[in-house]
Amino acid sequence: MKLTELVTWASNKEQFTNLDNYIEFCRAFLDYIRTNIQADIVSKNETHYHFLQYKEEGFYNVTRPLNYNLMYSVKERSVFTQAFKNVLENIRLKKTNTPANREIVNRSIYTIQQSIGATLDALPAGMSNKARKVNGDLFERFIRFILTFVGIDCTSGVVHVPIVVDGCEEFSMSYQHDLVIRSGKVVKIIGSVKTSSKDRLDKIFIDKFLFSKLTGTSIPHIAIFLNDVQRKGRSPKSYGISATFLPGHFKGYTVKLNPLDGVYYFDIRPNMLTEPILKEHIKTFDYFLFGDLWNLMSKKAIVAKIEPENTNNDES
Repeated sequence: MKLTELVTWASNKEQFTNLDNYIEFCRAFLDYIRTNIQADIVSKNETHYHFLQYKEEGFYNVTRPLNYNLMYSVKERSVFTQAFKNVLENIRLKKTNTPANREIVNRSIYTIQQSIGATLDALPAGMSNKARKVNGDLFERFIRFILTFVGIDCTSGVVHVPIVVDGCEEFSMSYQHDLVIRSGKVVKIIGSVKTSSKDRLDKIFIDKFLFSKLTGTSIPHIAIFLNDVQRKGRSPKSYGISATFLPGHFKGYTVKLNPLDGVYYFDIRPNMLTEPILKEHIKTFDYFLFGDLWNLMSKKAIVAKIEPENTNNDES
């Protein structure tokens, strides 16, 4: 398959309507990069990150940083094409909760989503905004497909929450969310799903604060991020990575405003594993899928009307 065909595929969100579509695309991407890359550039400061440079058909563009400790190679594609769905199908069985299966979940999702993002990096100059939006929309959709596959009722859309004054419902408030998890009419979890926390972290914490204060509810709010790294340097010889996560903001909001009920990463940063407040509140995604999700689902929550997803207004 040519790179132009991969770019056309990745740019069309209608081509991604189930998990198999995502898996098939990733397989095609890995097949392509095996023999069709101009250069594989190793990050100068964290060498497990690589940047792929395309040939002329990709305008010699350089991809986002790819964590090769997480990214499956074409030789390992049987893991995410076969084992990944098998783990998801049996996610609630005690025997499934093993370190190996947790790794399969995290690495499969990371590899599949980064294959889309890296392909969109081949778009011509001036189309980076489109690439970011499409990539973000497809990541949100991917996470919802995964949760639906494991038996969770979830969507994106508007939550209408009743505002009660002196025991009487006066009116309702509407909130748009990336992820609304429910059981029947009962909203159990509200989530934000973003490829990065860059320029978004403040809003996620404030949304929970306002939602809770204005509605008098304590519905769990979570955040799911793919990674928080970006390329730095002006030439391939100097390319490295820099973090986009703001630890001071995260700790300040957690301590002084309100903690989120779960923050999950696929490519987790080292300081998130060592700094006291960060390591208490931030985990890799497997912790959510193998445990926290089901614990949050068991909690009491509000009854709210939910409008269906508006696919014309996907936000990244």
